[in-house]
Amino acid sequence: MRASTTSRLTGAAAAAALLAGAFLATASTATASTASAGTTPDGAAAATSAGHDRNHAKPRALRVATYNLSLNRATEGELVADLSTGDDVQAATVAEVIQHANPDVVLLNEFDYPGDADPYAAADLFRENYLEVPQGTGAPVEYPYAFVAPSNTGVPSGFDLNNDGTVGGGDDALGFGLFPGQYGMVVLSKYPIQHRDVRTFQHFRWQDMPGALLPDDPATEAPADWYSAEELAVLPLSSKSHWDVPVRVGRETVHVLAAHPTPPSFDGAEDRNGLRNHDEIRLWADYVRGGRAARYIYDDEGDRGGLRPGTSFVIVGDYNADPLDGDSATGADGVPAIDQFLRHPRITDPRPTSAGAPEASALQAGANLTHLGDPTLDTADFADTTPGNLRVDYVLPSRDLRVRDAGVFWPAATDPLSRLTGVYPFPSSDHRLTWTDVKL
Repeated sequence: MRASTTSRLTGAAAAAALLAGAFLATASTATASTASAGTTPDGAAAATSAGHDRNHAKPRALRVATYNLSLNRATEGELVADLSTGDDVQAATVAEVIQHANPDVVLLNEFDYPGDADPYAAADLFRENYLEVPQGTGAPVEYPYAFVAPSNTGVPSGFDLNNDGTVGGGDDALGFGLFPGQYGMVVLSKYPIQHRDVRTFQHFRWQDMPGALLPDDPATEAPADWYSAEELAVLPLSSKSHWDVPVRVGRETVHVLAAHPTPPSFDGAEDRNGLRNHDEIRLWADYVRGGRAARYIYDDEGDRGGLRPGTSFVIVGDYNADPLDGDSATGADGVPAIDQFLRHPRITDPRPTSAGAPEASALQAGANLTHLGDPTLDTADFADTTPGNLRVDYVLPSRDLRVRDAGVFWPAATDPLSRLTGVYPFPSSDHRLTWTDVKL
């Protein structure tokens, strides 16, 4: 029987959770050498339901990953139906990717929220029917803990937000989506999630950010007037949501900061999506800076402020922003959207690479030939015409967490596991699982 709960301790996972108070996951020497090649970070043979060996004598480490696995579906309830059996080919493929990478904590983007009546329905089915079952050459992996919450995607705004003269449809929702919860998120963890301390920022209004980059209607002389005052009164900043999910690892707590900003495209000269993307990224940049910089931020319970000084965190997600290429917006300070993270004094950029990304860039050519960024850092295989392959998926730890290793699951074509990433139409997703190992 499926248990719709935030935590499920069974079998080996229960034993692992008991051991977690004293020991943490440790990557083997083989892990580091394989990971640098961008293929199997832990290897199928090494992956177990309990994760890494928590009795290992080496320094403690935690593997955190983000994966936009494109499990979104076209209609409400379709994902739950697809996951109700173990027969969905795409779900089996993305599950095998996770099994080979074997992260301790992973954010899944584009994973439809099934609704408030049973919010954990899809997450439970994905765990039970796919992750906890051997897929291909992968070994079962158990995530006893999960966090799921509503998303702004597909929630009707009641306004004509794209100014096309009609009200309704995905473009007029609070976040683009054809039904409430489409393109949602879930956090899975081998370590306890401190649910009482989770903060969500689904309802923080865009206009409440000081200096917000509100879009301007180029057809009028008034500034920042794409949205009316009535629209701004209901329009949230987050196109999905922003979550601060504290994970307890032994005696320490790591805050997993999860989000999935809107793509900076699919708009017009007003650049409403590009500007929103920029400010969605800025929210976390201000949040981790804390103090006066974060005083304006309020969560869905009405509590204000950001992280306290010295708090350990990892920013995770598909941020739809490349530091050099693509359509990202630049702020009034001249800083590109994602550089609000990459130049941040409290954030480390591990610059994960893979063997498959530069190979794909060279073979696909097209827009990739004009890119300024290093293709070894790409995490997404987008259209060759535009925008080309980009770095958009990030796992960025706080500076107090020492990075031990990092990588992108994008095997070279000669690697047998390249069947999991493939070429268009992709067997899994157009994004690649991205991971970072940190020492606590």
